[in-house]
Amino acid sequence: MEIIFMIVFVLILSSIFLHFVPIGLWISALAADVHVGIFTLIGMRMRRVPPSQIVLPLIKANKAGLNVNVNQLEAHYLAGGNVDKVVDALIASQRAEIGLPFERAAAIDLAGRDVLEAVQMSVNPKVIETPVVSAVAKNGIELRIKARVTVRANIDRLVGGAGEPTVIARVGEGIVTTVGSAEKHTDVLESPDEISKVVLGKGLDAGTAFEILSIDIADVDVGRNIGAQLQTDQAEADKKIAQAKAEERRAMAIAQEQEMKAYTQEMEAKVVEAQAEVPHAMAKALQEGKLGVMDYYNMMNVQSDTDMRNAISHAGKSDKIRGSESKII
Repeated sequence: MEIIFMIVFVLILSSIFLHFVPIGLWISALAADVHVGIFTLIGMRMRRVPPSQIVLPLIKANKAGLNVNVNQLEAHYLAGGNVDKVVDALIASQRAEIGLPFERAAAIDLAGRDVLEAVQMSVNPKVIETPVVSAVAKNGIELRIKARVTVRANIDRLVGGAGEPTVIARVGEGIVTTVGSAEKHTDVLESPDEISKVVLGKGLDAGTAFEILSIDIADVDVGRNIGAQLQTDQAEADKKIAQAKAEERRAMAIAQEQEMKAYTQEMEAKVVEAQAEVPHAMAKALQEGKLGVMDYYNMMNVQSDTDMRNAISHAGKSDKIRGSESKII
């Protein structure tokens, strides 16, 4: 039992030792002529840094002839960076003869950008296809344009530079401005390359992480007649305004008519009221002696004569109307 216990104890100690002292990784580093001390590897374990993620990229960098050391790689790992991708980007930039120091590559990686993709894009430009951009010429015709933007990564502006969405937005703005300054949409259809020249000359890559190499118009379609549609909408709006004003005038006329009818009825009521007071006034005048009997009879004769004349006048008008109707028959 003691022998078995000793064997188990030795195995446990060996596993703990091999965990903290990666002998195999140390031997691989020595075989690759990369000098990494055994205590350095133990220190990585103590700092919770996987030694393989430092030593293997270091071996790769040493074989490529890069001047990097363990402390740089370990510090970048502790800062949250991707050590392997940074080393691959440094090797690719060295092969492409692009000046990319380790500090800048680490800063690009920590900024959240893919540093390896950026190096590859600086060697092999990328084509960005914009969405369909709707622009209207001065004659009111809409053009729907799609463009392809060829960009190359600018290593110096990757940290703090704007990304692809900014480039696409600026190109779309340039297309809208260029088409909007054209007198007719046919001018744009005849020479769409003018859009590329004008937009490219605006320096749209300023402040971005890219360098625009070319802007090519991929497709141009004729859309709606926006000018005619706007005129139609304006005419419809004017029509509704005119109808509203006419309705307002009609309502005012009806209100005035009702007001005049009320005024006329009020005056007629006052006349009737005044006529009703006449007999009382005449009776009072007779009683007080201010009006004689003969005066009253003379007044009644005059009133009767007036009524007779009115009756004759209305009768003459009626005869004329009947005569005209008989002629028509």
